[in-house]
Amino acid sequence: MQKNLMVTKRDGRQEPIDLEKIHRVIIWAAEGLQNVSVSQVELSAHLQFYEGIKTSDIHETLIKSAADLISEDSPDYQYLAARLAIFHLRKRAFGCFEAPDLFSHVSRMVAEKRYDAHLLEDYTQAEFDELNRCIDHSRDMNFSYAAVKQLEGKYLVQNRVTGQVYESPQLLYMLVSACLFSSYPKETRLDYVKRFYDATSLFKLSLPTPIMAGVRTPTRQFSSCVLIETDDSLDSINATAAAIVKYVSQRAGIGINAGRIRALGSPIRNGEAFHTGCIPFYKHFQTAVKSCSQGGVRGGAATLFYPIWHLEVESLLVLKNNRGVEENRVRHIDYGVQINKLMYQRLIKGETITLFSPHEVPGLYEAFFADQDEFERLYLMYEQQPDIRKKTIKAVELFGILAAERASTGRIYIQNVDHCNTHSPFDPAVAPVRQSNLCLEIALPTKPLNDVNDPNGEIALCTLSAFNLGALQSLDELEELADLIVRALDSLLDYQDYPIPAAQMATENRRTLGVGVTNLAYYLAKNGVRYSDGSANGLVHRTFEAIQYFLLKASNQLAKELGACPKFNETTYAKGLLPIDTYKRDVDSYCEEPLHYFWETLREDIREFGLRNSTLTALMPCETSSQITNSTNGIEPPRGFVSVKSSKDGVMKQVVPEYLALRQQYELLWDIPNNEGYLQLVGIMQKFVDQAISANTNYDPTRFPGDKVPMKQLLKDLLTAYKYGLKTLYYHNTRDGASDQQDDSGCEGGACKL
Repeated sequence: MQKNLMVTKRDGRQEPIDLEKIHRVIIWAAEGLQNVSVSQVELSAHLQFYEGIKTSDIHETLIKSAADLISEDSPDYQYLAARLAIFHLRKRAFGCFEAPDLFSHVSRMVAEKRYDAHLLEDYTQAEFDELNRCIDHSRDMNFSYAAVKQLEGKYLVQNRVTGQVYESPQLLYMLVSACLFSSYPKETRLDYVKRFYDATSLFKLSLPTPIMAGVRTPTRQFSSCVLIETDDSLDSINATAAAIVKYVSQRAGIGINAGRIRALGSPIRNGEAFHTGCIPFYKHFQTAVKSCSQGGVRGGAATLFYPIWHLEVESLLVLKNNRGVEENRVRHIDYGVQINKLMYQRLIKGETITLFSPHEVPGLYEAFFADQDEFERLYLMYEQQPDIRKKTIKAVELFGILAAERASTGRIYIQNVDHCNTHSPFDPAVAPVRQSNLCLEIALPTKPLNDVNDPNGEIALCTLSAFNLGALQSLDELEELADLIVRALDSLLDYQDYPIPAAQMATENRRTLGVGVTNLAYYLAKNGVRYSDGSANGLVHRTFEAIQYFLLKASNQLAKELGACPKFNETTYAKGLLPIDTYKRDVDSYCEEPLHYFWETLREDIREFGLRNSTLTALMPCETSSQITNSTNGIEPPRGFVSVKSSKDGVMKQVVPEYLALRQQYELLWDIPNNEGYLQLVGIMQKFVDQAISANTNYDPTRFPGDKVPMKQLLKDLLTAYKYGLKTLYYHNTRDGASDQQDDSGCEGGACKL
């Protein structure tokens, strides 16, 4: 009877159902895959055919059937489901499985104002034809199911109201490449476009959300991270809020430095009124952050920074918790607490910390970042002055509140401001680093705005990307990949638009980039080393030495061709210093790996020609982009062999790379006995990384008496991270016994997830 049923085609025509055609599509999708069953997909679909059923509904049911079968024992169902999804996607986008010719596709998309018109202005039809011959559409079959769903949900150009998709993944990769190298000389640019296309479409380079979603469209803002600092004035606070709105609407993750805002009760206008304190202004910033949905790509998100010695700190530390009332909580942004050596020393010695309102202790706030000796001198002096408003609290009590709130919310972050400035590419005397960003990996100079067009303000932007360590056969490959990504991201700085002058001036002067890594867990597993026991220390040292060396070499070469960045003189590189000169020497106590590259030659080349980019490295979470490249997240150990990631696009299962071959080699997050080995590895990375690292601390309460993590352990890990030179700490993860789902609605290299 089913053979007499009619199905409705995508164009509205009806025809008899063809079960054999459905069978052939699944056979095609299963070709070359292991441990998958075509009949199981068909049986699991439980298709209830009815008169007039849409072919698209049949196809979506088959995709879901295959996706539901993804498991540790049968990981290849993630590729079967992906192929069915790609088939479905191309049918929706093009009306058929075959992708269109590149030039005709671009012409149509430009005419519909979905692609930037410069594509047709910069490239000839003959050049498009040459690029078209280089597109390998079969690479669409390398995606996992989670990757295809992320592409559909976040990256492919589409009408987000109707859901109509207009392109396929390989067109995305080629057109991103064409845009990024469009300004290169005609005699060399197609070679760069082709090589960059290969590097990205073969997953050797991972691109962040703003670039994947935005480059080729008329919207030209692709920096993943935006750092905005406010001064202690209404004009500056309002200018900061306006800047937040502009950048949240254009897909960026926000860091807000609000540490200058004076405390509750401070006199205003010579005592005519008293100050309402920080919380009302934090609420103002929260409203700005949540005012836009970032074009449907993700929700606005931000982290706000303040010093641990702020007079209101006890109220600020609890802003995110679930106790209290709405009036004294600001729960929908995250917080970064700024600490330095003196504060840790007070904790270790069992002493007290004195809290001040920043505006009442002249010079203290500035010295907190720029000059640690001067900070200590001023701090001790102000502690002794009886006429200055202050409060004293036991250091262990204050750090205890911090650790408890970090544990209960997971999202009270740490910034070690002295490490951010002593092991920095910037000279703190002229360009101090006073904040980080949403995901705690960016460390760049900022200056407060007095209005949105303030020429003296500085909004720091960072443009991200990552090397997929799992795709490397040799560290030698990093030399070409580094050259490609530095050239591409540096070009993007001139290609994009800047809604606020302070961001444009800062970017053009400093030309900051942040190249990170993804897939570290797979990289360690396939090399037979582990997070927890020190066996990975040498490999990680060699790898991150190569990464920083080749990125610096690439930026130095670009400086020879195009000139150093205008404010190269404000970097420590200009003084002949390299990251290998300023790292925390405690790292040497557990890693004796020697240096393997020609650092002294590079030092002299940088002295002579400078760098095109003030910064080159930052290690971001890569939570979304890791799914595109079928990688483990950033530097993190996986929570399980099959990760279940939830986002606004649904729940997706993804199996770690080469699970069947490497299952004994992977070290899962909750199998790691403590944070020591992981923090050692991050310390090694930080030796070379010139910005910061999104590093987490993780706790399984069942490992401790009474299933409760002792406060002593929490504080010990903060001190260990500081000892090893970490600039920042990101999430505090607690195993709660629930299934280990990961939610990617927050940070991303964009926001700074990548």
